[in-house]
Formats: sequence, structure tokens, C-alpha cells
Amino acid sequence: MEIHFLSSRALNAEETTLWMKKHDLLKSHRIIFVIGGPGCGKGTQCENMAAKYGFCHVGLGELLRKEANQATVRGQQIRDIMLKGLLVPTGVILDMVSDNMLSRPESKGFLIDGFPRELSQAQEFERIMGRSPNIVIVFDCSTETMIHRVLHRGHEGQREDDAENIVRQRLETHYTLSEPILAFYQQKNLLRNILAEDAAENIFAKCCSVIDSLQ
Repeated sequence: MEIHFLSSRALNAEETTLWMKKHDLLKSHRIIFVIGGPGCGKGTQCENMAAKYGFCHVGLGELLRKEANQATVRGQQIRDIMLKGLLVPTGVILDMVSDNMLSRPESKGFLIDGFPRELSQAQEFERIMGRSPNIVIVFDCSTETMIHRVLHRGHEGQREDDAENIVRQRLETHYTLSEPILAFYQQKNLLRNILAEDAAENIFAKCCSVIDSLQ
């Protein structure tokens, strides 16, 4: 039997109507997407930016890991997908992101970390929300650096999906799917690239410069 919520599809008419009701509440908020491979440091920097600017940090990876740890059929299905280094389908992702955003209407803006993960997510977000993000921050980091950082994190026992074989699969998936996303936002002049090999405080300063340009 097919698990409906994990099917790879666009949203149906009922789901689209619900999303359109939700999106009116978010039209005036600043929305910043933050993209980068596992271990590039985007999660840490998003936390720092959220604290400084009063934004809500929506960490997609953390939301998925939390859901995967639930003792439910949906949680088990998501966990199985993540342990293969694959992507959870668009419908589930958009639902989780929107619910998290709507739970923080008092926020001055949203830093959506790890989204979109494939072009269909970017297109579906804009179709339903009726807008693009304000900017898309891209963390540029070498494969070697990301693997080193993630394996170090894995050795500390922080995450089950930080095993080397899973990390390499996640990176392969990221590189394959990110190219059309970057091209999509480049055409809209929304990309802001940040070299993420530097010291954390220097990377944060670059992030702040990007956000301050929106003032």
C-alpha cells in the first residue's frame, strides 16, 4: 500500500487551498533561504543571525530528524529515507516548513536552513506563496572540509546520519540537485555566496553584511 504523504508529487487542490490561506499571513515577512552541503556551517550561522536580528531559524534538517525519531509510521518512513542519504518528498517538506513559520508570527523574519533541497521545492514554494524569498544565501565549502566537519560531529555522537558512507551519499545528492536550484535563483538575482572555509566569526560578519543590505 502506498504511503500517501511520502509520494513524490505536487500538492493537490485541497492542500494548495490550505497553503494559500496560510501564505497570506507570511507575505510581509522577510524570508531568507540558506543553502549549503552538510557540514558547511549553515546551521550554526543561522542560529547566530537569528539571535542578532530577531529572526526565526527554521532548520529543515532538525525538523526532519525530530520527526524521524517519532514512533510513528511517518517517522519511520522519513528515518529510512534519511539513512539512505535521500530526500524526503516536497509535500512533506513544505508542510513542515509552513507549520514552523506559522507558529512564530511575531518573528521579524525567517531563516530557512536547508531549503529548498530540489528545484521542485523552490518552484512549489513560489507558486503557492506567490513570492520569492528576499535572498538566498549559499555557503560555499569544499567537499574535504565538509566531510571532515561532519565526521568530527559524528564521532561526538551527535547524529545518526553522520556516518561517512551516508555523508558521501548526502553530498552526492546535494551536488546533483543544487545546480538547477542555484541557476533558478541566479536568474532572479537573489544569490548571495559566502565562502564558508574561514573562521566562524568572519563568516558571521559576511552573513551580517548580506542581511544588512536588505535594510
